[in-house]
Amino acid sequence: MWSRLVPPLDPAAAAARLRGRQSGLALLDSAMRHDTLGRHSYLAAGPFGTVRVRGGQAFWNGAPVPGAPLDALRAVLAPYGTDPDPGLPPFQGGAIGYVAYDFGASLERVTAPARRAGLTDDLAVNLYATVIAFDHRAGTCHLIATGFPETDPAARAAKAAADLDALEAALAAPEPAAEPAPVPALDWRSNFTPDSYARAVERVRDYIRAGDIYQANIAQRFEAALPPGFDAFAFYRRLRARNPAPFAAYLEFDRLTVASSSPERFLRLDGRQVETRPIKGTARRSADPAEDRARAEALLADAKERAENVMIVDLLRNDLSRICAPRSVAVPTLCGLETYAGVHHLVSAVTGTLREGADALDLLAATFPGGSITGAPKLRAMDIITEIEGDAREAYCGSIGWIGFDGSLDTSIAIRTVLLDEGCAVLQAGGGVTLLSDPEAEYRETLTKAERVFSAFATGEGA
Repeated sequence: MWSRLVPPLDPAAAAARLRGRQSGLALLDSAMRHDTLGRHSYLAAGPFGTVRVRGGQAFWNGAPVPGAPLDALRAVLAPYGTDPDPGLPPFQGGAIGYVAYDFGASLERVTAPARRAGLTDDLAVNLYATVIAFDHRAGTCHLIATGFPETDPAARAAKAAADLDALEAALAAPEPAAEPAPVPALDWRSNFTPDSYARAVERVRDYIRAGDIYQANIAQRFEAALPPGFDAFAFYRRLRARNPAPFAAYLEFDRLTVASSSPERFLRLDGRQVETRPIKGTARRSADPAEDRARAEALLADAKERAENVMIVDLLRNDLSRICAPRSVAVPTLCGLETYAGVHHLVSAVTGTLREGADALDLLAATFPGGSITGAPKLRAMDIITEIEGDAREAYCGSIGWIGFDGSLDTSIAIRTVLLDEGCAVLQAGGGVTLLSDPEAEYRETLTKAERVFSAFATGEGA
């Protein structure tokens, strides 16, 4: 491992300097600063390889890899194993990308959706030999190089030195001037109307009354055509300004761009220590400070929202117990309050110690997709979601993040996330439905969650 300190930059400004110079730009962006959740951001470009999974088959740089998808990914990563440097930020090179919600069908027997737009693979990660790591608390910026895919020690050292020089030169260059064309109002179309969403909520409540489930997360899918010349990176910069989040991300894959402002951690693996932080419970913020405090206090006291959160905590305790050491799973935070630009959330933390012999990919297999965006029991809830929503979720409610060459991992739940291809944008927003749910309130909650993402498509202040 080789590293170099350079003067700190804003991560988005640094990304603008790399963009266009190399393909496969990836920015994992703690746009909302926080001493722990939002401490680090990571920027990488120019991957030396890509793993994609489609239809249960893994591909490494376009060539099929035998075995189950996660076994194939493990085999691809195996030659590049490293020990972490404790003096550097946690991600020191490795894989960055997404796991689509629909990858869950590779792990469990669940119903396939009736329609799929085909915007995403089931899994897509790029392998990066270099990374720019920002420590916002310390105010530092490290350039980190592994020298991969070279494996000979001398060749690795030479490549790492050259990579560090190239990164430092790119960051020292002026930021490209950007004058994105004005974006006209987009014509967003949903796969639900207010009435059909209300009927969907009632169908879930019928399933609850019948004893099938306790809760299910139902989302609507918004789609809009993009104007010619739409600048996805300019959109992302507006998104991170208007809806800053600790687990924001911007990923470029061929013709697909993923732009996310997620507030929710899915899985973190640090050594053997595991953490997941489910969000359940939402209240819209107010511009009036007194009213905003009242809404936060009302959320903390809301029996329906707390019950929903506790239900998912129990599900995640069960999921972690499948892969963690006996009696190591704990809940250090239950229904804590977190405040974001547009909403207050109830957030819990569930932790555990990964059992001996298991790795990050075993952890992912045991817990994916996250219980906070399925419902309980998970598998029956997933089938009901597919029946009601009809459309494949693709990246939405999947996971975005990194897997280090050292075996560590940190990922988000892909909510507040937009998929952009050459001609369209797709945004999904949902909420957990329980027996106590009010259909009209549930519909409004989906719009509240999507509101700031929609606003980022408009050019002007915050761009």
